[in-house]
Amino acid sequence: MIRVGIVGGTGYTGVELLRLVCQHPEMELRVITSRKEAGQKVADLFPSLRGWVDLKFSDPAQAQLSECDLVFFATPNGVAMEQARELLDAGVRVIDLAADFRLKNVTEWESWYGMTHACPEWVDGAVYGLPEVNRDDIRSASLVANPGCYPTAVQLGFLPLVETGVVDLGHLIADAKSGVSGAGRKAEVPILFAEAGDNFKAYGVPGHRHLPEIRQGLTRAAGGRSVGLTFVPHLTPLIRGIHATLYARLTHPEADIQALFEARYANEPFVDIMPPGSHPETRSVRASNQCRIAVHRPQGGDMVVVLSVIDNLVKGAAGQAVHNANLMFDWPETLGLTQVPILP
Repeated sequence: MIRVGIVGGTGYTGVELLRLVCQHPEMELRVITSRKEAGQKVADLFPSLRGWVDLKFSDPAQAQLSECDLVFFATPNGVAMEQARELLDAGVRVIDLAADFRLKNVTEWESWYGMTHACPEWVDGAVYGLPEVNRDDIRSASLVANPGCYPTAVQLGFLPLVETGVVDLGHLIADAKSGVSGAGRKAEVPILFAEAGDNFKAYGVPGHRHLPEIRQGLTRAAGGRSVGLTFVPHLTPLIRGIHATLYARLTHPEADIQALFEARYANEPFVDIMPPGSHPETRSVRASNQCRIAVHRPQGGDMVVVLSVIDNLVKGAAGQAVHNANLMFDWPETLGLTQVPILP
């Protein structure tokens, strides 16, 4: 049993992390921080946790995080980099669910996120927490950079094609849609019910912060070869879910794409390669840590269309963080993550 702290337990990712951690047989919640809600019972803010979490929110300045074995940062970008160093120096292992340590190029990170990096010396030492790629490195990591939600769905969908070099790497297209919970638990006009409901729109077309993260991962998968990626995110009137429709042109038309995907993910507990002709739905993964993928070659041509769906709050955030923790502490990878998707 390890002692766990959560920094920033009041957002959608934070409460999802609380839901998973409080049911985990090897984790004991010790500290949950929030400046605004300090002193309030967690279950009073989130009644879904009544009977599961008896703690109160702690002021971050007074929280005894250094007494934990593992600390999750479910905070906005820019928070973990200010606080992680002290914890790491104290021997506490850290999983950051924000973007502070995802990009290896600090200059590029500062350009995309509009701030100076406060902990650049830990960027190289951070392990990118996509278990399907970095499983062995995650096991020994002190600091894990949990992937973003879009990058998880897109990379898992493209990886088998990019790793084997059977597609044109210069012209990949990711057309992705997300539910409004991906924007966080905050009051902003574009995500109000009357604005997002009964509506559908693209955003971030000139450039989205997840673009360099996806490109970094695919470049590594391609063995360092340059990858050309067009990434267009969309906002949908859903609460949870990401649906990524991915396009690539085959350079090896003789390749059996279905078999390639099945072989790549044969031993992955949280990636489900569906039968030929399938069309995965976001509701089929709701509240679970599953990624469901289907592969198509329309009219038998040279274009591959990959459909990849995840729950943005679970496989795209909190569930993946718990998966990483299982690896870090040498537990079964599926421990605490075997929830069946909910329907409807």
